[in-house]
Amino acid sequence: MASKDLRVLLDGTPLLGDRTGIGRYTASLSEELASLSGVDTRAVAFTLRGWRKLRSVLPHGVRARGMPVAARLLRKAWLRSTFPPVELFAGATDVVHGTNFVLPRTYRAAGVLTIHDLAFFDAPDELPPSDAELPELVRRGAARADVICTPTAAVADRVAERLDVDRAKIDVTPLGVDAGWFAARPPSQQLSERLGLPGRYLLFAGAPGPRKGLRWLLEAHAADPDLPPLVFAGPGTFPAAERTQHVGYLSDLDLQRVVAGASALVLPSRDEGFGLPVLEAMACDVPVVCTDVPALREVSAGLAHLVGYGDVEGLTGELRAAVDEPDAASTAAARRAHAASFTWRRCAQATVAAYRRAVG
Repeated sequence: MASKDLRVLLDGTPLLGDRTGIGRYTASLSEELASLSGVDTRAVAFTLRGWRKLRSVLPHGVRARGMPVAARLLRKAWLRSTFPPVELFAGATDVVHGTNFVLPRTYRAAGVLTIHDLAFFDAPDELPPSDAELPELVRRGAARADVICTPTAAVADRVAERLDVDRAKIDVTPLGVDAGWFAARPPSQQLSERLGLPGRYLLFAGAPGPRKGLRWLLEAHAADPDLPPLVFAGPGTFPAAERTQHVGYLSDLDLQRVVAGASALVLPSRDEGFGLPVLEAMACDVPVVCTDVPALREVSAGLAHLVGYGDVEGLTGELRAAVDEPDAASTAAARRAHAASFTWRRCAQATVAAYRRAVG
């Protein structure tokens, strides 16, 4: 390693278990960082039982650091004091990157914190008991960070206002779309049969949760019996209703195929920080229906069917409009070109610029 290489320590905990948005962000970012010259990337996992698994899920060139330690205990300690600094069990580094809302305490290293959204500040009662301290951890981490990263300008503006930090301290580092999405084809007959997919379907892809608007979606879907059935793809427990089904957590390749075969993708969230499924659907030319909230409006750039949150009649209408959308080559080209402008290389380069600004 050249002496000028920037030593970066990532929180790799989101890489463990089923990966939804933040896990995929951390995985893709770490892969790109590993391919960049001048950056020596390491990762640490804050978990008592699964920390050894980190070695097996990191990309080539990224080294695992650390020891078994319970995240819950660490968070409580970091709320009370500056001890223990992450360098104590992960080694010396130039910059520590909290990839998942929480910035570890450091001894000498600069701190960079990614805040994906602030949904939990609006509805702290929806947090599980294990995350009860998250709002205060995020607030303190934001104050302490040398640089904050957000996926959209919409989130950056909210962070500056809600957490009372200087907007100039925040860098926007948009997420990327994997190349495989642009070549995705609808599911084969074998995959369709294995998953029990109907011939035509509307799709929600992601993890369920109170802010995802799924009850609203079910109500709007039920209002028009001529709409295709609704399919949920993701981990966890989804609400059940007529003409709906849950295909579970899918591999990246299977997910790409299932999205590519959808009549439309719908993301009815009350709040989002980025909304990666919107761009992934656009990459394989699938119409998108999503909520008219700042981040989704920013990311979709006028190429999605937008609807006000909670408007049942409006959502039903936009689902119908998406399903009946004329097959225009110009629309497909515009969607694909827009999605292609979001790359993980660009995300990594913007993040490295944030690291260097933090160290400087």
